Amino acid sequence: MRVIVVGAGLGGLTLAQGLRRAGVDVVVYERDGALERPQGVSLHVDDRGASALRACLPPGHAAMVEATTGGPRTQTLRLSDVDGPLTVVGAQPSDGMAGGARPGRQVHRPLLRAVLLTGLEDVVRFGAEFTRFEQRADGTVQAWFADGRTDIADVLVGADGIGSAVRRQYLPHAQVVDTGRRMLMGATPLHAVADAGLPGLIGDNPATVHVSGTMMALGVLRFAESPVVARQRWLPTLRPDAVAHIEDYVMWALPVTQEWLGAASLSAAVWRRAKELTADLRLIVAEAWPDVTVALRIGMIPPMPAWPASPVTVIGDAIHLAPGFGGNLAMQDAYHLCQVLAEANRGRRELLDAIGGYEDTMRRTGFPTPATTKAGA
Repeated sequence: MRVIVVGAGLGGLTLAQGLRRAGVDVVVYERDGALERPQGVSLHVDDRGASALRACLPPGHAAMVEATTGGPRTQTLRLSDVDGPLTVVGAQPSDGMAGGARPGRQVHRPLLRAVLLTGLEDVVRFGAEFTRFEQRADGTVQAWFADGRTDIADVLVGADGIGSAVRRQYLPHAQVVDTGRRMLMGATPLHAVADAGLPGLIGDNPATVHVSGTMMALGVLRFAESPVVARQRWLPTLRPDAVAHIEDYVMWALPVTQEWLGAASLSAAVWRRAKELTADLRLIVAEAWPDVTVALRIGMIPPMPAWPASPVTVIGDAIHLAPGFGGNLAMQDAYHLCQVLAEANRGRRELLDAIGGYEDTMRRTGFPTPATTKAGA
């Protein structure tokens, strides 16, 4: 069996790692260059993402991820200065109820992606923009790319995010609705704001802070093990630059509207706009790394009725969007799809039955609420 994956994000790379471990021939095509995929700096990995990574990754890769997570996150704190200094005024358990967060740990998203890319250098094709596909009479799928390349496989997987070109052709009725909301996200070195007292107040748990009419989401990532040391111990084949200069930091997020954001799109411009909004939290943004500040678009895809299974399918943000949880759902999709494709590759299941089974599971687990949303690049 041969599988084409379109998109080298967290879902596509988790799938590729799992398929390779299962002995399936896989190739990944990615529109952007190797270092041209800004998607924010942090990700809360819960049981869905963690289980998928343990199942799909080689042991050294999985150990590297585990070694470079933050501490356990069991609740979301609520902070306010209503009575003077910032204090904790409430807490919401991370129990996954009502679509809320599940327990988990924070990871450095660029480092996680670098780990996922390690060992796939020979199968990932960067700078290859997918344009269209055609289902052939023999049951295979042919894919075309903007640079003139074509490829043929038994299965084509769209893992190409909220703007998925695969979805647009395959499921044109699945329309992304732009809510007009945006999320400004960035990170600040922990040492630059350690004296402010806020990092010690929230510990490893995420928090929402309400100050002078501004709401900011915060989370501190204190690496369980130095990424440099962890690389030497667990994954020496990881690119050295993937761990160079990484340090503990505060992740922050500010909800805004597209109207307020205006024409700001480059990281430095987004960072400057964020500083205008943060009132007494300005120190955190002022000390942030401008080059990792991004504005993420909040979109939604309404849940869809079932469609007939075919050699083309989709995972992650290409089909379902969830605020804050998209990475976990993409990796979960990758694990489920990897399982059924491995069964089909061994002759234990018919290919279309396998893909249909994955899609039934994805529709059941990927649309947890009547309308889900996602901060997408």
